[in-house]
Amino acid sequence: MANLQVGDRLQIQCYKHNGKVHRVWDEAVLLDIKKDYMVFGNNKTLVTESDGNKWKTKEPAVMYFFKNKWFNVIAQLKKDGIYYYCNIATPFIIEEGTIKYIDYDLDLRIFPSGEYKILDKLEYKYHKKKMNYSDELDEVVRGSLNDLINEYENKWYIFDENKNKEYYNKYCECLDLHL
Repeated sequence: MANLQVGDRLQIQCYKHNGKVHRVWDEAVLLDIKKDYMVFGNNKTLVTESDGNKWKTKEPAVMYFFKNKWFNVIAQLKKDGIYYYCNIATPFIIEEGTIKYIDYDLDLRIFPSGEYKILDKLEYKYHKKKMNYSDELDEVVRGSLNDLINEYENKWYIFDENKNKEYYNKYCECLDLHL
């Protein structure tokens, strides 16, 4: 990780608790390196599902991956405002040009109106039983969801519209430099 630079292009691999790849994003452009997290951007990037299905993202996204927090945050810049898709997941690692993390099903969806919704509770319950999540893991996952909601309600900078637009502009500049 020490030799990464703004503008570098990485792949993203999302795993499940059983070690199987769940989803892969073809590209994420590094926008910022902070002490506790890294910021990436992409737009219309190819996504491959575990079953082989492929699709492309529809809008620009600014993605925050944390070194010590059990979630990541994706700011989706849509025509009608910024939507946030927050995954409860392990802190990320980077290996061989790839961002890797384990997804723990529960998601927080935040709408431009400010309302939010917790998603995939049944999927979490199913995987918890099927993959034998420990009580300690369950506590970390649920605690991380609560922490994330608190961060949002306390207007954490990750959820600042202007900050995310600045990062999107930086993403566009990085693309111009590599054309």
